[in-house]
Amino acid sequence: AAAAAAAAAAATRLRVVSLDVTGTMLAFKGHIGDIYCLSAKRLGMECPNYERMLEGFHQAYKRTSKDYPCFGHKSLSTKDWWKICVRRSFEDAGYPYADDDARFSRLFQRIYANFGSTRAYRAFDDAVPFMRWAKRRGLQVAICSNETERYGDSIMPLLGLDEDVDFMVFSKMVGYEKPHPAMFRNVMVLGGVSNPAEVLHIGDSLRKDYEGAVKLGMRALLLDRFDTKEAQKWREDGIPVLPSLDATRKWIVEHDLVEPYDEAEDEDHAGSHEK
Repeated sequence: AAAAAAAAAAATRLRVVSLDVTGTMLAFKGHIGDIYCLSAKRLGMECPNYERMLEGFHQAYKRTSKDYPCFGHKSLSTKDWWKICVRRSFEDAGYPYADDDARFSRLFQRIYANFGSTRAYRAFDDAVPFMRWAKRRGLQVAICSNETERYGDSIMPLLGLDEDVDFMVFSKMVGYEKPHPAMFRNVMVLGGVSNPAEVLHIGDSLRKDYEGAVKLGMRALLLDRFDTKEAQKWREDGIPVLPSLDATRKWIVEHDLVEPYDEAEDEDHAGSHEK
């Protein structure tokens, strides 16, 4: 009986841990409106009102996403999609630029460069240790994000977040966004997994991350790094919500989702690896 129970547990242990990016592994530094406003100011252009700029950005992002879903997928390059969105952001904020205005090209290039660098993002301190722990436990580490390949090509490498990742799934590449099952199925295919219960997806959106993954049969949990009221309701509804990836590691062990191991030896190994 004990052997049968052990075999059943092993059959449902994890093979892949899938991670959302923004809010899970990294966060924006400062505010989007600040970067737009300061970029204009540093080029000697009229500095937009911050609140109007932020509102303009949100309106433009929503409209551009509707007109060209998944960052244009195959119809637009990532840079061209953002050029449309940035131009619309200034227009909606009340600061329009003509199509042939050379100043806008300079402004856009500065904004686009900022968001492709470490100036706009910071990695959470527990992200790399968690991925290294997962790799030591024999798990594949995946990224599953409603973003563009730019995160994988430049932003994550610059933040040191790419070295322990086995593969990445971005909505720009797939042509669908979470919670669409195509995003999560791509994780399974690239991970060589046929049983969705062998995948744990971690993110910060109830609809996009948790519900999308669970609907397909994956395991899932949510991170609430900023102690939000929304997350408190999720907890009350019985959804696993944790404050960090450190807590996630403990949750995985407590739920017997990885092979048993000596935690002291693991910590020793981690310490020697990270020196």
